[in-house]
Amino acid sequence: MQNGREGNLQTRQVLLFFVLFGMSHAESRSFSVMEETESGAFVGNLVNDLGLEMNKLSSREARVVSNANRPPLQLNLNTGDLLLSEMLDREELCGSTEPCVLHFQVLMKNPLQFLPIELQVTDINDHSPIFLEKEMILKIPENSPVGSVFLLESAKDLDVGINAVKSYKISPNSHFHVNMRVNPDNRKYPELVMDKALDYEEQPELSFILTALDGGSPPRSGTALVQVMVVDVNDNSPEFEHAFYEVKISEDSIVGSHVVTVSAWDLDSGINGEISYMFSHASEDIQNTFEINQKSGEVSLRTNLDFETIQSYSIIIQATDGGGLFGKSTVRIEVMDVNDNYPEIAVSSITSPIPENSPETVIMVFSIWDRDSGVNGKMVCSIEEDIPFRLKYSVDNYYTLETEKPLDRESKAEYNITITVSDLGTPRLQTQHTFTLQVSDVNDNAPEFTQSSYTLWVRENNSPALHIGTISATDRDSGSNAQLTYSLLPGPQPGPDAAAALVSINADSGQLFALRALDYEALQAFEVRVRAADRGSPPLSSQALVRVQVLDANDNSPFVLYPLQNASAPCTELLPRAAEPGYLVSKVVAVDCDSGQNAWLSFQLLKATEPGLFSVWPHNGEVRTARLLSERDAPKHRLLLLVKDNGEPPRSASVTLHVLLVDGFSQPYLPLPDAAAPERAQPDRLTAYLVIALAAVSSLFLLSLLLFVAFRLCRRSRARSLAGCALPDGPLPGHLLDVSGTGTLAHSYQYEVCLQGGTGTNEFKFLKPIIPNLEIQGTSTNMNGMENFRNSFGFNIQ
Repeated sequence: MQNGREGNLQTRQVLLFFVLFGMSHAESRSFSVMEETESGAFVGNLVNDLGLEMNKLSSREARVVSNANRPPLQLNLNTGDLLLSEMLDREELCGSTEPCVLHFQVLMKNPLQFLPIELQVTDINDHSPIFLEKEMILKIPENSPVGSVFLLESAKDLDVGINAVKSYKISPNSHFHVNMRVNPDNRKYPELVMDKALDYEEQPELSFILTALDGGSPPRSGTALVQVMVVDVNDNSPEFEHAFYEVKISEDSIVGSHVVTVSAWDLDSGINGEISYMFSHASEDIQNTFEINQKSGEVSLRTNLDFETIQSYSIIIQATDGGGLFGKSTVRIEVMDVNDNYPEIAVSSITSPIPENSPETVIMVFSIWDRDSGVNGKMVCSIEEDIPFRLKYSVDNYYTLETEKPLDRESKAEYNITITVSDLGTPRLQTQHTFTLQVSDVNDNAPEFTQSSYTLWVRENNSPALHIGTISATDRDSGSNAQLTYSLLPGPQPGPDAAAALVSINADSGQLFALRALDYEALQAFEVRVRAADRGSPPLSSQALVRVQVLDANDNSPFVLYPLQNASAPCTELLPRAAEPGYLVSKVVAVDCDSGQNAWLSFQLLKATEPGLFSVWPHNGEVRTARLLSERDAPKHRLLLLVKDNGEPPRSASVTLHVLLVDGFSQPYLPLPDAAAPERAQPDRLTAYLVIALAAVSSLFLLSLLLFVAFRLCRRSRARSLAGCALPDGPLPGHLLDVSGTGTLAHSYQYEVCLQGGTGTNEFKFLKPIIPNLEIQGTSTNMNGMENFRNSFGFNIQ
């Protein structure tokens, strides 16, 4: 156990040697402490001893670092005191090395600075001298002259300096005294000096106590028993072939390898000439590392060598004959280094995670070393080439790992960085240290909508709080920087019809809800801008356009424009008895405020005074005669017509038409589209005058009625006017229906049917009479406006 302990001590000595060698160029500050001083003891003050500023110790994150896993010193940043973090054992740290000096670095950041310091551990007398052999046997010939000197085994003391072995003494006797000598490697050993000749016949054996004293206060001691065996005459000592042997051996030699063979001879014969070899005054390291054949003198390896622990050995070999005489020779063994130690890495500090926009940030501070020597101990340090980091040499094999440029977390959120340290030996040995660097997020990405614009559809007359659609945005950031909040942007025109009054948005989910029921006839579409903002600091946002299309529902019944149903006098059409089949009696004109198929109107004859006499075209509302009139037909006829839209369910309105049969009244005949117009007789002059008078009266009546309606509707400020279509010059285009000519409509009364663009269907948007400088206004698109319009005319729509 003691041999292992001394080996560990020598290993630490070698490490300290390399640390001291690497830091030799820097000016160091020395401190001293006694070994076995209690943990927490005061060592020194950096502020007073190094001239540092107290307020910068904490701001620059000062700390004590070393190649050891845990430095035995700790720094108080509040006072600048260096304190022991553990109790120190000088013998464990330095072994027999004197002085025992430990080297550390004070590491400070911003800027990066290393301050070397030394801690000298002072020895105390805490070990007593120990003899490896508690009993020594000496064989001394009886003819040995007075003053002969005999070697004794030396005592071992782990203490150094004044606390090491200082003197030897023996118990009182009449034949010997003891002297202390120093061998070539400065080891003290005792010699036994003969004061009186021995007499085998008088006393063949004698014994005494050998005591070793150290120089401590109080001194410590160790004892061993010395037995002297008096032998018969042997007057020749063994002599070695060489007084000094020098050998070189590689540290990777296997156990049992031959080191050297020593040779000695003796001129005596018999048992006095028989020689045995042994190590003399060998240390524990020598005894554990080498062994010698007592008969042949061959020295071989007992265990593996380690150049980094011990570079050379000095061994004294003693050759002893059978009579107890001996000779000595010294063997010097040099251990040659091989590249058998991998480089080592010690991380002093590491920063992770780092913000993605950090420029040239120090991520790691670490040191490297190699226990080999020469070219085997030279090292190169590197990292991968495809990462945005770089290595920077600092001092004393300290390196820093820094960023070359700001990082982008959205491109890569973490890096696996491998630091490779290779030596220059043969073969090359390398060590790798891999760690994961996390990149923290900053708010550098604005939210992005999945679409630049959204189109949503909602059917009119919806219930309030109806979910009409959802918008969505994403943010490439993370955490709170990616948490989005949706809001509506205010429109340019505030008011009850503003987008903010029509819809609302869920701030967390982006769901859009209708705030109130919508009316297609009042509002077919509207737009609103939506904003998505993250919760970063500062927050970033983006916008998207949401277009809401209102879908039509069949909520409006057809409205009859002609003939008027609630006038003071019923509308009566005049029909000459000489009318041919297909004669145009009248035309029912109706509109529907809805759109699409909800506004497609069809006409149907429900009831007539004379069935089979009249027919109604279902698509244009024209009432024509179905046969020739006879004398038996009644002079007055009442027709009930139904106007129905194509909605689901359909809505309808009824029309009552009065027809009066007259004699001698005629008008130009408009035949069916596929019938040839027959020749008609010219009316006589009286008939012509009558037609002109009726046409004039009808025109004045219609004009007065239209002026009255326009005046009433203009007074209603909130009612919306029906959008008009300009009457083109020249012949009427195909989208205009002409209901002039025959019957009692003496005045040319044309209606323009404006089709809603983009629908692909013939939807009535509105109808208006084509009268110069006069526009029918007033059909409001909301339900209240429609009701007012109907009340103004007195129409009853079923």
